[in-house]
Amino acid sequence: MTAGAGAGDRRGGWARERVTALLELLDRPLTSYYLVLGCSALLLALGLMMVLSASSIEALQETGSPFSWFLRQSFSATLGVPLMWVCSRLPLRFFRFAGYPLMALSIIGLILVIFVGESQLGAQRWIDLGPIYLQPSEPAKLGIALWGADLLARKARAGRIEWRQLLIPLMPGTAILAVMVMLGRDLGTTLVLLLIFLSLLWVVGAPIRLFAAILSVAVLAAVIMITVEPYRMARVTSYLQPWDDAQGAGYQAVQGQIAMGSGGWFGLGLGSSRQKWSWLPHSESDFIFAILGEELGLAGTLAVVTLFGLLGYAGLRVASRVNDPFIRLAAAATTAWVVGQAIVNIGAVIGVLPITGIPLPLVSYGGSALLPTLAALGMLLSFARREPGAREALAARGPGPAARGLSWLGLGGPGAIRRRVGRAGRVNR
Repeated sequence: MTAGAGAGDRRGGWARERVTALLELLDRPLTSYYLVLGCSALLLALGLMMVLSASSIEALQETGSPFSWFLRQSFSATLGVPLMWVCSRLPLRFFRFAGYPLMALSIIGLILVIFVGESQLGAQRWIDLGPIYLQPSEPAKLGIALWGADLLARKARAGRIEWRQLLIPLMPGTAILAVMVMLGRDLGTTLVLLLIFLSLLWVVGAPIRLFAAILSVAVLAAVIMITVEPYRMARVTSYLQPWDDAQGAGYQAVQGQIAMGSGGWFGLGLGSSRQKWSWLPHSESDFIFAILGEELGLAGTLAVVTLFGLLGYAGLRVASRVNDPFIRLAAAATTAWVVGQAIVNIGAVIGVLPITGIPLPLVSYGGSALLPTLAALGMLLSFARREPGAREALAARGPGPAARGLSWLGLGGPGAIRRRVGRAGRVNR
């Protein structure tokens, strides 16, 4: 009895030590920075791998090469990663200014979509630019997050933001943007814009009655959009009873569930999906999570959910630890956008939410969605560098990878190079 109690005490002590070590790790100044960076990198790498697998069959049928869409996504990532790095180094005043031109360009793009946009699967949201398709509603998400955050931050008093400042011009501006997206019959993006707006409401401490009023209007608008479009009504019906019309309106939902169920605990193996052989529509974009579950199993899907959870934790940690009102608002809105969109996409794939046609951030195919998302995550990195103690911790890390590489080559760091250049100049003179 005594021995058993002693063993239990030792196990309890070990568990307490691990929990204490984890809490100390999470309390470090650069925790948010490394979480955003690491989760983004892992999700992007996993996304490229899954796009290659999920799109190979359809790309081969349409273009003659199984790598066509993967190369396009890789090109978007090649542009997006430097963009993310640049955004992580930009000053705060740039983000406060950037929301205004980004909103203006998004509105112009949405107007063009209404008149000359391409329609696919009942939604008119793309502009055909020849080799690429541009979707203006994607940068609009970043635009409204930055624009709304700056509007409210400018009206902050003694660090507090009055929710009444939401009424003009933020609420009308958001409504105009949402209506323009709705005119393109894009219900999924409209819901994401509403989610960003509600996150701003939450941060400024708006009363519950205002939430209730806005949600009532949103629900009414959603009901109207569903009832006037037969394909949306079919989606709602198929969401409630997908197996009743498994060859019709419920086909995509059913095939997605078959893919998820086929994966088991650890999946069929990377590249071994059966549903991507023309069974599951849009397996490389809206339903890429289903292919991931089929090939990597429950373990792979839980890993993706965990990465998005850690990303959400890091974004909210930045919003709670920085005193600047603009950073609090922009970080919370960006986190709500990325993580909320992931929840909606995953929920649609597993059958707990209706299919809305929005991609899984960083993972699904599509450059129009990938570039604004990487820019927003780069902005979060910039905000994380402003957490208490983060600058000092970054300065204490020593020279960066480039300087260490030069040192390994025997060239020394940047200071040594400058000294060599100076000596060479004096010799030449």
